[in-house]
Amino acid sequence: MTLDDILDNFSLLDDWDDRYRYIIELGRTLDPLPEQDHVEANKVQGCASQVWLTTAVRPDGAAGPVLSFKGDSDAHIVRGLIAILFSLYSDRTPGEILAADPATIFEKLGLKDHLTPQRSNGLKSMVARIRRDAETALAKVGE
Repeated sequence: MTLDDILDNFSLLDDWDDRYRYIIELGRTLDPLPEQDHVEANKVQGCASQVWLTTAVRPDGAAGPVLSFKGDSDAHIVRGLIAILFSLYSDRTPGEILAADPATIFEKLGLKDHLTPQRSNGLKSMVARIRRDAETALAKVGE
């Protein structure tokens, strides 16, 4: 699902209960994270729920590397937030990832005002992890 699809679908939902259900449904669309990837090294620190993220970096010729992500959480709503993040960041170059502004997207979705402080902090931790992986991939290109 693309970010534009998510934004369009979200705009059709007036009630926040419906929006939360939609976020949970988005989480169900995530590819399963293999059990061997549920390890401490893949855990995102700073999340109240358990969150695991893996990053795959593949070369893309002159355009440089492209990053794709897989993730999982023990909380349904967080899995949905992961799906939203992946629609913004997955299959992008490090430059595109670093240039993306997730705060604007979360504001458009109204998430800023409807997530608990713990969930908001977890979301920031996930974004920071993705950005750090993009910076690492970008640094390896320069080597």
